[in-house]
Amino acid sequence: MLKNLILSLAVLFATPLYADADLPARAFEQGKHYDVITPAIRTENPDKIEVVEFFWYGCGHCYSFEPAISQWKKSLGEDVEFKGSPAVWAPQMELHSKMFYTAQVLGVMDKMHLVLFQAMNVDKKRLTSESEIAALFEANGVSEEDFSKAFNSFGVGSMVRQATSRARAAKISGTPEMMVGGKYRISTRKGITQAEMLEVVSFLIEQERAAKGS
Repeated sequence: MLKNLILSLAVLFATPLYADADLPARAFEQGKHYDVITPAIRTENPDKIEVVEFFWYGCGHCYSFEPAISQWKKSLGEDVEFKGSPAVWAPQMELHSKMFYTAQVLGVMDKMHLVLFQAMNVDKKRLTSESEIAALFEANGVSEEDFSKAFNSFGVGSMVRQATSRARAAKISGTPEMMVGGKYRISTRKGITQAEMLEVVSFLIEQERAAKGS
């Protein structure tokens, strides 16, 4: 059922993203389609063009966006580094940020990312306690001991704090939103669709690529 749902959403959201290659690329304007982040946020690797998606597992828009962004990521060049960054503006969201980084630390992100999205958006689980989150990981092959060790580790806590600081510095007001090069913030709150948001991100990637002379 999950596979069919994801496939259907992928078709729905991916279709506008792959336009005729012979058509001219759209030009997007600062203030109208994206905002400049001031001051700019330092990226982890200055040799790469960093693209960040700010999301929350409990966000229905993020859930519907996932199939499209998953396909879009496959088209990125080697000079682009994509990362997910869970948003935190409420106590329960800190728990959800911790489960994202726990999956990352345990090396089960490929499997758990969709499982966590489905749990909150399809199965309507609120995931407001460590025990409830642990049960979900255990049901998907992660031992209780491994989960607890990672979930409560200093490393995961540090990554959650960094993600919270990143979103605050980028002035994120909702999810999903995206950031390019630590300089530009892209949001559907500009009156663009999710598909158009990815077009704007691609436009800004090319802009950064040209600035780097690559």
